Amino acid sequence: MDTTPVLNVIVDNIVEMNDLFTDVAMGDGLAPVLVAIGTLIVVFSLGVFGLLTLGAVTSLFTSA
Repeated sequence: MDTTPVLNVIVDNIVEMNDLFTDVAMGDGLAPVLVAIGTLIVVFSLGVFGLLTLGAVTSLFTSA
C-alpha cells in the first residue's frame, strides 16, 4: 500500500518529537515551567473550542 510509508514517517516523527520535548522539559532554568505553561494553554484552548464545536453541532439537531 502507498499509505504505509507515510504513516511510518508520521509515527517516527511523533516518537522523535516526544524525545526532543522530554529533553527540553528536563532541562535547566525555566524550560520545564515554560513547557508546562504551554501545555496548559494548548489543553485549555482545545477544551474551549471543543465545547464551542459541540454546542454548534448540537444546535444543528435541536429545534429551538
